[in-house]
Amino acid sequence: MSEKRKLTIPAMLQASFKKYGERNSLCFVGEEEKPYRQLKLEVEALANHLRGEGITKGSKVAILSTNMPNWAVAYFALGSIGAVTVPILPDFHPSEIQNILRHAEVEAIFVSENLRSKIEGYLSAEIIPIEFVHAHANTYVKGSFQYENVSEDHLMSIIYTSGTTGKSKGVMLSHKNIVWTAQQSRSLQYIVPEDRFLSVLPLSHTFENTLSLILPIMNGASVHYLQKPPTASVLLPALKIVKPTIMLVVPLIIEKIYKGRILPQINGKTITRKLYQHRFFQKVLNRIAGKKLYETFGGELKFFGIGGAKLDDQVERFLMDAKFPIAIGYGLTETSPLLAGAVGNNVRYLSTGIPMNGVKLRIANADPESGEGEIQAKGENVMKGYYKEPELTKDVFTKDGWFRTGDLGKFDKSGFLYIKGRIKNMIVGASGENIYPEEIESVINRMEYVLESLVVEKKGRLVAMVHLNMEEIEQRVKQLKEEAVSKVNSRIDEILKEIQQKVNSEVNKFSRVQQVVLQPVPFEKTPTHKIKRFLYY
Repeated sequence: MSEKRKLTIPAMLQASFKKYGERNSLCFVGEEEKPYRQLKLEVEALANHLRGEGITKGSKVAILSTNMPNWAVAYFALGSIGAVTVPILPDFHPSEIQNILRHAEVEAIFVSENLRSKIEGYLSAEIIPIEFVHAHANTYVKGSFQYENVSEDHLMSIIYTSGTTGKSKGVMLSHKNIVWTAQQSRSLQYIVPEDRFLSVLPLSHTFENTLSLILPIMNGASVHYLQKPPTASVLLPALKIVKPTIMLVVPLIIEKIYKGRILPQINGKTITRKLYQHRFFQKVLNRIAGKKLYETFGGELKFFGIGGAKLDDQVERFLMDAKFPIAIGYGLTETSPLLAGAVGNNVRYLSTGIPMNGVKLRIANADPESGEGEIQAKGENVMKGYYKEPELTKDVFTKDGWFRTGDLGKFDKSGFLYIKGRIKNMIVGASGENIYPEEIESVINRMEYVLESLVVEKKGRLVAMVHLNMEEIEQRVKQLKEEAVSKVNSRIDEILKEIQQKVNSEVNKFSRVQQVVLQPVPFEKTPTHKIKRFLYY
């Protein structure tokens, strides 16, 4: 196999630097563009500097930083010399971060100024301010840089997951895991040098790292970064400037837009609220709202990738009605991350699409009636294992080498994959029935005023915890000239009763909830915006 075709970060970078020298690579929104030749200079200069500091093949170096071009420079420089990157999600708690640094035995840490306080007092590794990594490019003059000749199986990253069960695990991904996944994902969406990515998810998240950094750089596209968190006041102007063709988001982002902006506008008028109850008019109103939303996103989107968690059913229906260019992805950190995708003609309501080229999926121990069972995977994107956890690694693979995803799912007759929920979340009913809380939650989340919900078992009873859109409820009560707090509280009680009645009329007998309670504040979430379910059991 020639170096050009080798599935490693050094080989990928050298090919892109040679082919796309004058094209824009990475930059902050609205700031000066950085051509690939400049990115090459910065990566190689930093890599040389790191070697001079004793960072070599196999050394472990963490990146604790908000998104910026220098994040990518650090990541590529480490990959170029065969060092192992330990990307850390910025939202991790300081104690969790320090546990990761110790567990991974990092020798150095790239850290952004705004996160420096999270490693205060940690003296076991060299601290490198990430904002100044490009400074080394000015001193890089001598000779050509020698990229490390790493094997495809060489460890590239240890990514600590922030699972909903509360225990972080270090997922070991090789160069091949990452580069192969980026390469194969082109089978779902073709990327060209003219594409503009707008990055809004943490680069330390595998979803963003593989598909919104490796994939665009592999294909000569540009990536644009925000200098502040993606609030509406930051994101809206950025969308106008960049006019992205490709974006990746987690469901929470688009769900907030729909439930916080679009739905209140529809429900704000009696006529549209009533019309929206009928499917024909719902489609029409969704299409109108969707056109406006598309323009808000810059008007040039061709791929709007959603992954990391389950998308709300109602929001998915809205996006499909609106003819928004959505793509639903399914995967895990352990699979670098993509396993399946629904893009273009392969978008089906509630489905995560078809397996990515080169990935094999099977349903293990399928129920003979429903066809549901654990989704198991094989492919070049499946991790090497969990760092320092041989028993955990052994448990997550079958005897014949398939990776156990821990997700319940099934295929339809056309080969489209449908996810039912996590096996660990499944509740066993009084008579042994399998109850999937995510299915009940999806019914609840479709209901008016509901922002999010969580179904748990308490003392043998199914309890739905519901977080409501209080602002909309208060506004509706005011329209009726009933501003008293007692009236709002009374309306909340009515809504909770209505939710219980409606959900129990739509689910099977053993999935009916015995109690619906108000969750006054948003549920606590992982840095990837999944509810920390273990906190509410």
